Amino acid sequence: MVYFASKHVAGRHFLQLPGPSNVPDRVLRAMDNPTMDHRGPDFGRFGKQLLEKVKFVFKTQGHVVIYPASGTGAWEAALANTLSPGDRVLMCETGWFASLWREMAERLGLRPEFIKGDWRRGADPAAIEEHLRADTAHAIKAVCVVHNETSTGATSRIGEVRAAIDAAGHPALLLVDTISGLASMDYRHDEWGVDVTVSGSQKGLMLPPGLSFNAVSEKALKASETAKLPRSFWDWRHMIASNATGYFPYTPATNLLYGLDAALDMLAEEGLENVFARHDRHAEATRRAVRHWGMEIQCAEPRHYSSVLTAVRLPEGHSANALRATILEKFNMSLGNGLGQLNDRVFRIGHLGDLGDLQLVGTIAGVEMGLAAAGVPHKAGGTQVAMAYLNGNA
Repeated sequence: MVYFASKHVAGRHFLQLPGPSNVPDRVLRAMDNPTMDHRGPDFGRFGKQLLEKVKFVFKTQGHVVIYPASGTGAWEAALANTLSPGDRVLMCETGWFASLWREMAERLGLRPEFIKGDWRRGADPAAIEEHLRADTAHAIKAVCVVHNETSTGATSRIGEVRAAIDAAGHPALLLVDTISGLASMDYRHDEWGVDVTVSGSQKGLMLPPGLSFNAVSEKALKASETAKLPRSFWDWRHMIASNATGYFPYTPATNLLYGLDAALDMLAEEGLENVFARHDRHAEATRRAVRHWGMEIQCAEPRHYSSVLTAVRLPEGHSANALRATILEKFNMSLGNGLGQLNDRVFRIGHLGDLGDLQLVGTIAGVEMGLAAAGVPHKAGGTQVAMAYLNGNA
């Protein structure tokens, strides 16, 4: 293994980012198989079965398009397949990634309207409804919302967003980024009336980076027939036509697809509802430790707490980046940095993917030892509080 460290550090590295998440051995072994001919009959059978299997994690009966790309590529695919130059889109400032999606929309020639936010809670359905009611000409063609804002640890209630769009009687498409939420938190593409769901491989799906997804509604497919934004690599039409026989219009990331197949089996065996409950439980244990330390959680609205990560605000005068560096050097653990306006203000604890109780306790203990080593004021004992909760004694 290539590991860019100046010296050997004993023990397994704790990768506690909010993604990429740890890749289970079972998925690694699946990817270790020989690469097959992606034009041969075995791949056609495998591809057809996988494209059907992946639907359950989105809770959809519709098409799921898989790209050899990061989640950013799937963002672009969602916009390019449904919209035309100059189209107005309504977006919500929930954090760094919502802001990046807006910047992409601008670069593509769209006209985003940004509902301002404070980076401490999810999208406001009432504000969305208000904007749509005011758009009596129905000039807004899409509403774009980040389901789980990885920069802040705040979620948006997508079912409530759909209800707001319906209450306004507006025909706008609903485009949702659940890159970090999928397979970790409850998500329902069909039931919530989402038109395009965007996701990626390196979070709850427990894979390395390199695959991205669009789950597509019939309404979105219809919109793609008249959309005028340029698209070639991202074009759903070519993908869906090839996918009908299990193939792709260009070379797929074959070995990552092997890994996806294994990851989907793992999720099905545990059961999605059990996966969600495990993530909820680990998130609550983490938040209890943070509160015991006397620190503030970046997400200020408990209904919007993420089960994927917890973003922690450090006391004034203390550097989150210095704390992360101390924890990496002394305890061989990587934590997420603050992004954008939260740079050096927060650190992010990822508790997603293939994570058990012992790994979570080790993570929290590593943070607590790091706080002490870095001289950050806190109340000791947060690890014990988390353990008591996990043991059912709190």
